[in-house]
Amino acid sequence: MLILIKFVTVMEVYKEIVSLLEEMSPISLDDMSSIRLMKRTDTKFLTNLPTLLKLLKLAQKNYFVQEVNGHRVANYATTYWDDALHHQFYRIHQCGHRPRTKVRVRFYSDSELAFLEVKKKNNHGKTSKKRIHVPSVDAVVNERYGEDFLQNLTGHTFDEIIPTLSNRFKRITLVNHGKTERLTIDFDLSFLNRENGVEQAMENIVIIELKRDGRLPSPIMPVLRELRIKPAGFSKYCVGLSVTDNTLRKNMFKERLVYIRKIAERNCLSH
Repeated sequence: MLILIKFVTVMEVYKEIVSLLEEMSPISLDDMSSIRLMKRTDTKFLTNLPTLLKLLKLAQKNYFVQEVNGHRVANYATTYWDDALHHQFYRIHQCGHRPRTKVRVRFYSDSELAFLEVKKKNNHGKTSKKRIHVPSVDAVVNERYGEDFLQNLTGHTFDEIIPTLSNRFKRITLVNHGKTERLTIDFDLSFLNRENGVEQAMENIVIIELKRDGRLPSPIMPVLRELRIKPAGFSKYCVGLSVTDNTLRKNMFKERLVYIRKIAERNCLSH
């Protein structure tokens, strides 16, 4: 089990995070859209809530924080689709094969917007994502909304794939003052397996994704090194299925799950 922090403790940490973010200068969505990273590199890092607090304290003077409708912490919810018989999207990723595909609906809770997305990674490791606006997750599940879009990009219909996993998490988005990088910080992550009803939380896990112009120095890299936050892949879909379905093969993920547990237990907040 990876449920490591009581709700009251998470709320205390969350309040401190919000307080730190309020001290930072905001950046709007319109300003964010003007940022173009021409030679972008993407790197994920894994840490925990106590270390996130240290990171924000060290980084706050060098970054803007994205603000949308007065909120500096966004609430996200995602539902993933896969085939019920083989879970082929999961299995291809679990085996480390490419190309690979993810099909999901992402719901932005604060703005009540939902998008059906198809995310692909090709044989060269390049990731592409296409999406369309949909009324809701239920419209996709019950009314097959967006099926033409799905079939054009994947060759699948909603007869062939079903909702398999949902998650919820909070996201902070930072932009450096030079506007050469974006940093997304996801935390308070929880999963619901839509096939067997199993729920699991990873409240003390933080996923950081750095998207930057590879030609220029990054103000966050010295902070990451100082705090010993190392690069680590983390697929919310694959990890979520791994911890909520014991019937699935997870050979390639066993070492990763052990590492996630160690990160969650390191500097764990006391109750």
